[in-house]
Amino acid sequence: MNKIKCECGHVNPEGTFLWEACAKPIEENQHLDGNDKRKLLNMRYEGTARRSQTYRKSFIDKIWSFFSSVKVGVWLIVIALIASMIGTIFPQAQFIPPNAVSRDPAIYYEDQFGLIGKIYYLLGFHEMYSSWWYLLLLGLIGVSLVICSLDRFIPLYKALKIQKPKRHETFLNRQRFYSETEEVAAADIERVKEKLKAMRYNVKEQNGHILAEKGRFSRWGPYVNHIGLIIILLAAILRTTPIMYTDEYVWVREGETVVIPGTDQEYYIENNRFLLEMHGPEDARFRDALEAEGMVPSNFQTDVVIYKAENADVPGAEPDLVPILEESIQMNKPAKFDGYTLYQSGYQQNEFSSMTFKIHEVDDESGTAIDSFTIDLFKPQKEYILESGFRVEIKDYFPDYYLTDDGTPASETNYPRNPAFVLLVYPPEEDSPEVSFLGIGRNIDATGENRYKVAIQDFETHFVSGLTVRVDRTLIFFGLGAAIFMIGVIQGMYWQHRRIWIHPKNEGILLAAHTNKNWFGLSKDIEKAIDGTSIVMVEDRQELDK
Repeated sequence: MNKIKCECGHVNPEGTFLWEACAKPIEENQHLDGNDKRKLLNMRYEGTARRSQTYRKSFIDKIWSFFSSVKVGVWLIVIALIASMIGTIFPQAQFIPPNAVSRDPAIYYEDQFGLIGKIYYLLGFHEMYSSWWYLLLLGLIGVSLVICSLDRFIPLYKALKIQKPKRHETFLNRQRFYSETEEVAAADIERVKEKLKAMRYNVKEQNGHILAEKGRFSRWGPYVNHIGLIIILLAAILRTTPIMYTDEYVWVREGETVVIPGTDQEYYIENNRFLLEMHGPEDARFRDALEAEGMVPSNFQTDVVIYKAENADVPGAEPDLVPILEESIQMNKPAKFDGYTLYQSGYQQNEFSSMTFKIHEVDDESGTAIDSFTIDLFKPQKEYILESGFRVEIKDYFPDYYLTDDGTPASETNYPRNPAFVLLVYPPEEDSPEVSFLGIGRNIDATGENRYKVAIQDFETHFVSGLTVRVDRTLIFFGLGAAIFMIGVIQGMYWQHRRIWIHPKNEGILLAAHTNKNWFGLSKDIEKAIDGTSIVMVEDRQELDK
């Protein structure tokens, strides 16, 4: 960095347009309208040298200059806001309702919202806040905030730190508040100093030159805001990592123990019982809803046991489950453990757990059972050997049966919501099977020549509890960033940086003052300070005389 030396002896960085020590304007090196002597001095950054306005030769200089622009930062924020609004038009993929036709985004958005939903999905807006380009946008906003802050804060801090009570007369003449008094008694100046100290001004003196200053910390309010925003942006980016944020959904059947998703198989949950209670017809508050819906739940809860796998880090080992919590989870009563929270989010009634089938002769109109067998719909056996000598094989099993467009049977999910089977029935002492297709409301003889018929005799059902698993370790960072941001807002909004200079000239003085806002309040301070003295009140000048 090239250096330029002031006539007072202070060495200044290139790009300075007010000497840092004495504040004399540098006419040959000013920015904007600094050379127009009819205008007041631009005191926004104390005339300091900003890198973005001085060095633009190298690639790094151009990048720095680009991101130091407030306009660039504002446009990045506007683009992020527009993108965020687009992301709220339809539910994000993680918020697809559990009872939707399908939780597959490729199916859900088109089925629910039509062509617009399909376009929304194809453009990737269904995972907006975790997309690479949205995170890159947040990162660019953070880069802009950092560079904007450093480009302004460092030179401003240096300029204010080394400012001296003695200021060049030209600097004082070009302040908005200015007055000149030809004759002033020393006692009047002392009285003004005491009054300024009483008003909590920090008064410094140098060879008769006086600087009274207060509220400098308010100048750092915008940079405190930037720190808060940067922390919030970091929290938003960290929220995309499973270590800091998890939001999963798990179905747990009564009597079932499953691993809790998002916990690296460290925690398991057992559903001991699901309880569903309904509002009675005598409850007048829900009379209209009961007439419309028939039943209105008053409470649904899951009694669970949470286990921790002690050997979760041992590959291939059976989990050694140790119970750590027994809780009843209700709609507004989640279960909390080790930073995780389990919410009761939904349920399914009457999901099949097992089915019992009977075998009888086709010609037997009474359907008297020759034998029977039971299939566990979650762990079906491949073969069932019965006491009567019959042998039944399961050739195909469709837990959630439906027909594809070409008429091929398939299963929409792995859960037994609409079970169907292709069974091979071997009569006693026969090697050729009879083929039957069996399901709810379906009993098809594949060949039309079967002597024996398989029919549903009984079935068992259970409730399925839908639980949301959530852990959010970024909340503390969001709260910290918001608190710091508000501190910056208060700091910059309710305080002002006020400075008053008294410059001896012959037998009199020059009085000048500056503030970053609330000029009326500063004028009242000056009026109070010079009251009862011979010092002339400052004039509020919007433009200097030609």
